Amino acid sequence: MNVQDAIELLKKEGYKYTDKRKDMLQLFSDEGRYLAAKDVLEYLHPTYGGMSFDTIYRNLSLFTELGILEATELEGEKRFRFSCAVEDHHHHVICLDCGKTKHIHHCPMDNEPVKASGFEVVGHKFEIYGYCEQCSAQT
Repeated sequence: MNVQDAIELLKKEGYKYTDKRKDMLQLFSDEGRYLAAKDVLEYLHPTYGGMSFDTIYRNLSLFTELGILEATELEGEKRFRFSCAVEDHHHHVICLDCGKTKHIHHCPMDNEPVKASGFEVVGHKFEIYGYCEQCSAQT
């Protein structure tokens, strides 16, 4: 996903294009990592001083509902990032310090005995949390 694709999707789904939404989307594009609502508010505050957490959360929820953003929970806080451009089934390793992610193209469920148990899996999410090379080197 990129900013232009996200804007086109918003328009296609009947939502207004606003500079605030564009600036929010640009932040996710520029950062390329998971961000909390407070990160978005801090980034937008100099330009949109009166913007509230409610407005941020409402837009983050909309973007997630439309598949523009994907969400996860890190350290008890919901965080968001642009949905992956990778179309094939994959999972992520996520840095707990900086929020950067990398793809894992092997699915741990392929080796899981769940299939043999007779349980019909209709979806799953697998994330590994730790520290990237840059963040581990700083400690």
